[in-house]
Amino acid sequence: MADRFSAREAVTALTDDFTELPYPDRQSPPDGPLGWPGYGAARARAAERTGERESVICGTARIEGTRAVVIAFEFGFLGGSLGERTGDRLEAAYAHARAHRLPVVPLVSTGGSRMQEGMLALTQLQRVARASALTREAGLPQIAVLRDPTTGGGWATLGAGADVVLALPGAQVGFAGSRVRPADADPAAYTAEAQVAAGAADALVRSGELRDTLGHWLRLLTRPSTAPAPPPLALGAPDLPATGWDAVRRARSPRRPRATAYLDAYFTSRVALGGDRCGGTDPEGVLCGFGEHGGRTVAYAAQTGAATRPAGYRTAARLVRLADRLGIPVLTLVDTPGAANDAEAERQGAGAAIADLFGAVAAARTPVTTLVVGEGGSGGALALAAPGNTWATPDSYFSVIAPELAAAILKRPPEQAETTADQLRIRPQDLVELGVVRGIVGPADRTPRV
Repeated sequence: MADRFSAREAVTALTDDFTELPYPDRQSPPDGPLGWPGYGAARARAAERTGERESVICGTARIEGTRAVVIAFEFGFLGGSLGERTGDRLEAAYAHARAHRLPVVPLVSTGGSRMQEGMLALTQLQRVARASALTREAGLPQIAVLRDPTTGGGWATLGAGADVVLALPGAQVGFAGSRVRPADADPAAYTAEAQVAAGAADALVRSGELRDTLGHWLRLLTRPSTAPAPPPLALGAPDLPATGWDAVRRARSPRRPRATAYLDAYFTSRVALGGDRCGGTDPEGVLCGFGEHGGRTVAYAAQTGAATRPAGYRTAARLVRLADRLGIPVLTLVDTPGAANDAEAERQGAGAAIADLFGAVAAARTPVTTLVVGEGGSGGALALAAPGNTWATPDSYFSVIAPELAAAILKRPPEQAETTADQLRIRPQDLVELGVVRGIVGPADRTPRV
């Protein structure tokens, strides 16, 4: 179980200069809108115990230099539950964020909707969802922190609905709270660790590191830019391949630099986005996140050289759409033999996931830059490529299909794969001549060869 801090302890630990916002003053009967016997007394006891008048406090503060609207739940006040007055406060906080162009940081710790207010409490989730959607449309980032516990509607709105979701290790996180789950349910499924593994949250962050991590995310996500990201310098071979098969061998070489090497060389710092929000992750196939390059923020989605799984394509599409909404340029690195084509990939919706990424890149208003750093295997690679702004390194290739598979489809013997590679014209210099890529990026200068 994660440490349970009060709302004000959490705010003090993470922020500077916290200034509480004025709250709407809703008048209601002593025992609430349903006349629930003893509800007024329970509220009074909660207020005396916590020093708060409601289950959330909202204000503006600086987090490592970036001002944000901070929403902190007080679990000690009726389990951090949401009622009508909670909804009033949350709606007002989001409205303040939009009016002043501030990001929103919910520090969530809640058991869900307040039973003593019945359906009127549950409908507050619609108010929160609407306020969050308007803030999203305004191009303002939302970064949620999942404290212990985060369950029910609070998880399904302020938590899971945020752009970036960070979680404290050991926190109870799930739609079903501990008292309403099936008796035989595995408790490990309702944890922050399980949500990260399932792609519903981005990362586990220890409490001692949370302030720095939040500050880093806020700095990166609040710096829009209209200029395209420049393609990285090539890190591998400087000379061009002589034949198509030579290009294939070099791109498949285990000694060729991979995505991590390119990201390390390109960014001075970066943070990782993890998970497709649909129950999947593909950390072995695609790395996604935001980083700092040349003093500005660039989003990245980088294939690692492995076959890309459906969750990888969905995560990349999520990254592109978030960057587009925040006005942040995108860099993609293409390096895959192709999309995973096993039966499980089909069951996970490979075609739909690839189509979704094609659509995200095609619809992006923010500039997208692509560098092919290794294998460019068919549509599984092309889905990540920027139309009209794709570059190549000397040790890469891009092909409609792998030469061996092309030979098989054409009913040629396996030994003709090398000849087929030449006929496909997949070398970097061929791709430039065909107009598939803009140019070849060399290792020694930033002037691409065209």
